[in-house]
Amino acid sequence: MTTLATSTVLDQLKALSHEIRFELARYLAGGERCVCDLEALLGLPQSKVSYHLGILRDAGLIVSDQRGKNIYYALQQDTLFRLGGELLSELFRRPVALTHQNKSIC
Repeated sequence: MTTLATSTVLDQLKALSHEIRFELARYLAGGERCVCDLEALLGLPQSKVSYHLGILRDAGLIVSDQRGKNIYYALQQDTLFRLGGELLSELFRRPVALTHQNKSIC
């Protein structure tokens, strides 16, 4: 029987799998940014940028800090590094043995 990867790993990968969220993470890899900067970089309205930032924040990939009327976002680098390690651990944890039921059709 196959065991599914931990939900945290899958949730974080799903959060990064959307092209807007991946681009947000790439911009934040360069350092902390205000939501208005991210809007300009992506050419998207504030509501759409905030929506995608919320998904990244809920997945634990970014943090936010409100300063006055502006919200600044920063990448959680340690979380991303841990995600990379956990992903590799999940992939190589227990190789699936080739049996009659899951034989290659090549």
